[in-house]
Amino acid sequence: MRGIAGPLAASMAALTLVALMAVAPAAAEPRHGMALYGEPKYGADFKHFDYVNPNAPKGGKVTLQAIGSFDTLNPFALKGVPAAGATMIYDTLMANAADEPFTEYGQLAESIEVPEDRSWVAFTLRPQARWHDGKPVTAEDVVFTFHTLTESHPFYRSYYAAVDKVEADGDRRVRFTFKPGDNRELPLIVGQLPVLPKHYWEGKEFQATTLDPPLGSGPYRIAAFDPGRSISYERVADYWGADLAVNVGRNNFGTMAYEYFRDASVALQAFRGGLYDFRQENVAKTWATGYDFDAVQAGKVVREEIPNQVPAGMQGYVFNTRRPMFADRRVRWAIAQAFDFEWTNQTLFYGAYKRTESYFENSPLQSQGVPQGRELALLEPWRGKIPDEVFEKPYRAPSTDGQNGLRRNLLEAKRLLDEAGTDVRNGRRVMVATGQPLSFEILLDSPTFERVTLPFVENLKRLGIQANVRTVDTTQYENRIRDFDFDMTVHVWGQSLSPGNEQAGFWGSSAAERPGSQNLAGIRDPAVDALIGKVVSAGSEEDLKAAVSALDRVLLWGHYVVPQWYSGVYRVAYWNRLKRPATLPPYSLAFDAWWLGDAKSVAEQPPR
Repeated sequence: MRGIAGPLAASMAALTLVALMAVAPAAAEPRHGMALYGEPKYGADFKHFDYVNPNAPKGGKVTLQAIGSFDTLNPFALKGVPAAGATMIYDTLMANAADEPFTEYGQLAESIEVPEDRSWVAFTLRPQARWHDGKPVTAEDVVFTFHTLTESHPFYRSYYAAVDKVEADGDRRVRFTFKPGDNRELPLIVGQLPVLPKHYWEGKEFQATTLDPPLGSGPYRIAAFDPGRSISYERVADYWGADLAVNVGRNNFGTMAYEYFRDASVALQAFRGGLYDFRQENVAKTWATGYDFDAVQAGKVVREEIPNQVPAGMQGYVFNTRRPMFADRRVRWAIAQAFDFEWTNQTLFYGAYKRTESYFENSPLQSQGVPQGRELALLEPWRGKIPDEVFEKPYRAPSTDGQNGLRRNLLEAKRLLDEAGTDVRNGRRVMVATGQPLSFEILLDSPTFERVTLPFVENLKRLGIQANVRTVDTTQYENRIRDFDFDMTVHVWGQSLSPGNEQAGFWGSSAAERPGSQNLAGIRDPAVDALIGKVVSAGSEEDLKAAVSALDRVLLWGHYVVPQWYSGVYRVAYWNRLKRPATLPPYSLAFDAWWLGDAKSVAEQPPR
């Protein structure tokens, strides 16, 4: 018996070991950083990012501008309008590098562990990480933050939906386990988590608006504020992370203040008067005509156009397809014919813009030509369930180039509207089946957009469509957008070079009826949901490109927006007391790496 039991026992032990290995978590080595694909640019011993000035002087006060008002100092709650800059008091687990598409390096975390299959991620916190009250940042703080944000805000609930559980493993190690699926960017997404202090928030109503300055761990703390009018942040003198490689050359201002103004026009006049230091201009007409003042001519105000490689995303008039009038794709495409971009660009924008024709504009991920190869393979299962044009031709936004361009477009719009079951009766276009007029409201939050929108409205009148423009204050606008209480509005969906989970919040069916989500169009399309899944699970850059391009085509031919424009440059103006790095990174202005100049340049500015 002994001769038989020995080999049998050894065999059973070996089988048990194999079984345990099959269910045991994959091993992972601690690392200083992580890239979505390939290796990080900066090694474990890097001293600072290439685009910063490690010798930049610290101190001084910089003043920025904000529009509207604020009524809360908690930027993570769904209620209220948070103060500008309110997130700068917090550190995140990892920090992004602005000269890489999607790479992160340890900030609160000194190391990150990720197995080959990326089924989980673990972070070990730095022992020196401290809250502003001196208490250490712990793994329990991370767990508390995750549950608080995902339970209280739809954005975080969607963004971190693929996280199955989060557990503290001692005081400094925290582990996130992911739900089944293939999502390469999940460890990086979790790395973006801003961490909140559990001991501060316990016993407080997180969702309530508050004007009590919250406790943070970041490079700045709230110094003073006048509710709805101004707020200032002071650099933390003993900030625990000041010497980290990811922070060297950054967070240089001694004080960062935000002054609030009623609207952009008032804000521009305040800038001309020296009431704040830096302005990024988004209105082409203002850029062309609003900066011809003495300080510019004397060189006291610097005016620059800085090229960038930042994906422009999609900016456009958004159809709320929850409204019956916009349920038909042909009606939406007909309305798009009435927006005359070429006239708008030349007459109002001084030719400063290019037409947006992709949800991933100004990036290598946008769709081009007709689908082929991997992209076509992703789309084929949906043939007959998505528009035929997806397979037949590249998307082109309606153009009025050439003779009688607008008239040509409006004739096409009339054909589409007639085909969709509408008719003109007594000068008003109506839905024949119901007799309801085809009329809607365009909701805006800035008078600046009225000059663009009113000509669009006039063109719609020629089709018998009554569109009204309504401009409301920031608070009312935020509330209405959050509740999808609009017919049409203007929105910008920003994109990155590594699209992923956020796409579900932009276009996914699960977000369509979730208040506060960015699926403003109310898209509910199984093909879109499936392609978002392919984007999230892409295992290589080639797979990502194919999946994003396929998603782009389906969204474009769904006609959920009337595309507007993009520029591909930063238009900035700043008083010359501000200095910037000689070479800026391709994906950011990196304003946190700017600094204040010498005493002479400061003395030349108007008094504060």
